[in-house]
Amino acid sequence: MSINLGRARAFMASHARVLDQRRFEAVTTDSDAARKAIIHGLDAYRNPDGGYGWGLEPDLRAPESQPGGAQHALEALADAGPATSPHTAALLDWLDSVTLPDGGLPFALPIGDPAACAPFWVQADPSESSLQITAAVATQAYRTACWDEAVRDHPWLAMATRYCFDAIRKIDEGPFAYVLSFALQFLDIAADTHPEARDLLDHLGRFVPKNGALAVVGGTEGETLHLLDYAPEPGRPIRGLLDPQAVSDDLDRLELGQRQDGGWVVDFTGYSAAASLEWRGYTTVGAITVLRMNGR
Repeated sequence: MSINLGRARAFMASHARVLDQRRFEAVTTDSDAARKAIIHGLDAYRNPDGGYGWGLEPDLRAPESQPGGAQHALEALADAGPATSPHTAALLDWLDSVTLPDGGLPFALPIGDPAACAPFWVQADPSESSLQITAAVATQAYRTACWDEAVRDHPWLAMATRYCFDAIRKIDEGPFAYVLSFALQFLDIAADTHPEARDLLDHLGRFVPKNGALAVVGGTEGETLHLLDYAPEPGRPIRGLLDPQAVSDDLDRLELGQRQDGGWVVDFTGYSAAASLEWRGYTTVGAITVLRMNGR
């Protein structure tokens, strides 16, 4: 099996937003110019308060800065490494300003105009901490911290880490698929600097099925988080929880997922025409990144 990179490139040119085209270029060419262009591309989504909005999270199209926007901004910044942004410290300062007293982030902050925003963002309680979004943002912060000391040394990351450890330790039954997925990703990267993360990985490992597929209860029919969504990189601690054959099978699934138009699809609902299109470009970059890092 193999993917058709030429068709993927054509798909990105005809379907994807500029930011994801730049991310695609960076992962397929290893170009310093492309990595720097990712950083500049984020400026369109940045607000004066240091946070990010404006649809950087495709199903959250409101202009206000949001934790979901911070997650995607940090993910792009991690992809841009070793190039760094002059705005990362301001983003971490913004995260610190909206973090709740227990150290967690709310799933979403109030939204002025809910047009084209998914209801789970609009209806979120801004006074309640969310392990799902805190772990998701902190994971990308750790990835960015590999290149950027402004993130590595910021007190917000230590505070969010402690919140996540405490919340994960309290989990005693199978959590919602997205909570489990983001918590696993967080523990996997936090294990590089925090030994207790490895014990907590074992704690959550009992909720991971043998094939690694996490069904999204209440989602679109058939919506599933797959093994490679939360364990994409070989040699990582999280791979120790997983059956090697299940990893190989999921790589086959992902490789076979390229469509005739060159892109990959998602199995969840997009909440606007723009989001549905943007998710495909975002997902195509992710698929190619995972396949390349696994030697496919």
